[in-house]
Amino acid sequence: MTLRVFALVLCHHGRELTLACLGSLCQQKYAPMEVLVIDNASQDGTPEAVRAAYPDLGLIRMGANLGYAGGNNVGLRVALQRGADAVFLVNNDTLLDPDCVARLVSALEAEPRIGVIGPMVYTWDAGQVISSAGGAIDWWHADAINVGMGEVDRGQYGARPVDFVNGCGLMITRQAIERVGLLDERYFMYWEEADWCVRVGRAGFGVYFEPGAQMRHKATIRSDQLGPRTLYYLTRNRLLFFATHTPLPLKPAALAHALHGALRGLGHERRAGRAEHARAIQLGIVHGLQRRWGRVDDLAWQGMRAGIVGGVT
Repeated sequence: MTLRVFALVLCHHGRELTLACLGSLCQQKYAPMEVLVIDNASQDGTPEAVRAAYPDLGLIRMGANLGYAGGNNVGLRVALQRGADAVFLVNNDTLLDPDCVARLVSALEAEPRIGVIGPMVYTWDAGQVISSAGGAIDWWHADAINVGMGEVDRGQYGARPVDFVNGCGLMITRQAIERVGLLDERYFMYWEEADWCVRVGRAGFGVYFEPGAQMRHKATIRSDQLGPRTLYYLTRNRLLFFATHTPLPLKPAALAHALHGALRGLGHERRAGRAEHARAIQLGIVHGLQRRWGRVDDLAWQGMRAGIVGGVT
């Protein structure tokens, strides 16, 4: 049976990147596939440009930025209602090789127990430099890494089970979604794909990496280029992820390592003179301990920028 695939392209600004991504999706050598764009309240003309360039593609315009989890969940519900057998979540700052979808589907058809599969992800403009060859979780040290990041691809990473795949390009089956549910919107953005993959794996499905399927991702692989909001969500959501999923015997050590890592990052940003970055990490720690999830509210963020974190200056 030929699997019916829905590709969801989530965007929040990035008009030209979005158009390029859609161009690569429209050149895929796989059918039947439907492409649906979910626009998270872009203010740079992205939805208008998408409608003009690709009038036949589905487009959902959100009235607010729902984040990675919330925005994709809107698209996932539509895809399931329309009979999708598999859904491919694609970031708008990616470019797919023409046979990317076909190779992922071929792997799904060859191994029906797979619930999630992801491609080889290369950096945007550095030849065959790897951004992610699947993901690995270190429960003891409360860490999750994109395997191979920064390495030149010499074929050292074959098709195999992994702990998670990068959310910039993640294909999930209908059966897996129906078993474990949608993305957890408490994360808003970052760590939610790892959460989803862990839930899928613990439900008895395989989570796989397929190097024959390839794409490029524009996101930075350098931690010193991350902005304050990114640092906030990475810090807070790391606490949420490991508090939720770490096996009980390892949980005290994992949470201690997560806090220690956050405090170390805070100190690094202070020493580098990046005060706002440091305060963002501090706010992420506070909100993680307070169990304040979802999108950070504007009042808390404005207070952080003014030097007030959790009511403390």
